[in-house]
Amino acid sequence: MLTPRALVPGDRIALVSPASPCVREEFDRGVHTLTALGFQPTWDESVFARRGYVSGPAEVRAMAFLDAWQDPSVSALMAVRGGYGSVQLLARLTPDLLRQTPKPFIGYSDTTALLTWLTLGCGIVAFHGPMLEGRLSRGAKGFDLASFASALRPAPMGVLEPTGLSVLQYGEASGPLFGGTLTQLASSLGTPYAFLPPDGSVLFLEEVNERPYRVDRLITQLRLAGVLARARAIVFGEMPGCDEPGGEPSVQDALRSALEGFRGPIVIGFPSGHTVGPTWTLPLGVRVRVVARDRPRLVIEEAAVA
Repeated sequence: MLTPRALVPGDRIALVSPASPCVREEFDRGVHTLTALGFQPTWDESVFARRGYVSGPAEVRAMAFLDAWQDPSVSALMAVRGGYGSVQLLARLTPDLLRQTPKPFIGYSDTTALLTWLTLGCGIVAFHGPMLEGRLSRGAKGFDLASFASALRPAPMGVLEPTGLSVLQYGEASGPLFGGTLTQLASSLGTPYAFLPPDGSVLFLEEVNERPYRVDRLITQLRLAGVLARARAIVFGEMPGCDEPGGEPSVQDALRSALEGFRGPIVIGFPSGHTVGPTWTLPLGVRVRVVARDRPRLVIEEAAVA
């Protein structure tokens, strides 16, 4: 895996919109937060484009992404928001070109398509972390500053032990971390950009507002495609809104059923991506250790940036 350069105060972060259109007020508040953190946000005016449910034509979104990536004055790229549309960029991006100048890309939700493509298709470490809309726009209520800063420093993040992390299946295992939002991962299967991590991986899987049977269906699809057989451990996000109305069955019930026979450790409740509180940043493509014991935790064993 290629590791991007660490970020330092004063670095320029390009704001890109690979998916759905943003709300301008949220964008402006997110820019204010990044500026307060010591960074210099920059963007092309096409970031405000709209075409139905996406943020402008796919070729315009892809060109803005490539222009920012190749701009030597830009140190990192951050998605403005998710929604839908990131997968439309993939055929317009060239792995060899991006590998020449690896940079941090930060996002979650629909941008899982880009995170997976960067990590598995290009071999570049990427970051499952906050976007502008709904996260940086809300300041400390929207994102966890400690994990954001730690992930982008040139040292392993070490022990991550968020409140609410619990064990579904006990054990301990290590491997490189890959994953993102379940819906996007499952929808990639059968395409040239399929989510097929290497054997011995640790999977990070998260989702929002999908009923238990739908979560079961998504996990079953990954299992039938051979994805789960490649994993040594699984880390689930908080899965907000995924319990059945009334609470029964719960999403945990669905996961236990769908994952019957999986031998590795499983934990749930890691607050990255869709969360009810501040979202944490996770580096994808680096070696981690899952400790699913009385004190469940995730240990990031490698630095994500250099």
